[in-house]
Amino acid sequence: MFKDLMRHPLGGMGLGVVTLLVVVAALAPVIAPYNPYAIDVEHVLEPPSLAHLCGTDLLGRDVLSRLIYGARISLEVGILAVGISLAIGVVLGALAGYFGGLVDSLISRAIDIMLCFPTIFLILAVIAYLEPSIVNIMIVIGLTSWMGVARLVRAEFLSLKEREFVLAEKALGASTPRIIFYHILPNALPPVLVSATLGVGSAILVESALSFLGLGVQPPTPSWGNMLTEGKETLEIAWWLSVFPGLAILVTVLAFNLLGEAIQELTDPRKRTR
Repeated sequence: MFKDLMRHPLGGMGLGVVTLLVVVAALAPVIAPYNPYAIDVEHVLEPPSLAHLCGTDLLGRDVLSRLIYGARISLEVGILAVGISLAIGVVLGALAGYFGGLVDSLISRAIDIMLCFPTIFLILAVIAYLEPSIVNIMIVIGLTSWMGVARLVRAEFLSLKEREFVLAEKALGASTPRIIFYHILPNALPPVLVSATLGVGSAILVESALSFLGLGVQPPTPSWGNMLTEGKETLEIAWWLSVFPGLAILVTVLAFNLLGEAIQELTDPRKRTR
């Protein structure tokens, strides 16, 4: 799979950008040229230069350093939020698809009810009653984004549970958990992997939107969303405060989307043949 992704024109690009972001986030203390929290009133709102490649903000802090540390927040929120949604969606989707009947009806109605509420407004409503923090954001995004995964897994289980290898396992007396987790679930993972990759980009967008509205990561912790909030007040005289965080969000979300599209093509036999 990895070699196929590297050879894929868009998948290789997306994988390269995502890998670079992970490395930059992991090595932020080493790569960042300045302390992202250090205030320097003598260098307030300096435009991009050799000393500060992305300029400085209203408190004289280096924008590039804050962007690098902000990558940590975005990737952490995106990956862990998707992990929570996958855990819930895979379990509920597997139960609904395998057992059917009343279990399927109850889970499907729960999915329908959750989908009735616009996700961003549901997240805003929950965050409004909680203390804005990274942990709360991860949990809320994960708890409000599992429905699509559950539907994908349910559809795969409805198809796979009637296959010959599953019927053979049942005839041999295999237990239900073994059939679900060892035989059906691995064959249902490709679309889930695509959904997870795309979900990371969506979670990063949601986190950025919440931080932009002041309900996400709180200053002085650097986040691409709250950096955009700081930049909107000085957009006419300090364009770099909005442009660079916006580009970081754009490139990151685009990279995860390209990676997801490539994985979908590589795991779909019909598209792979074409």
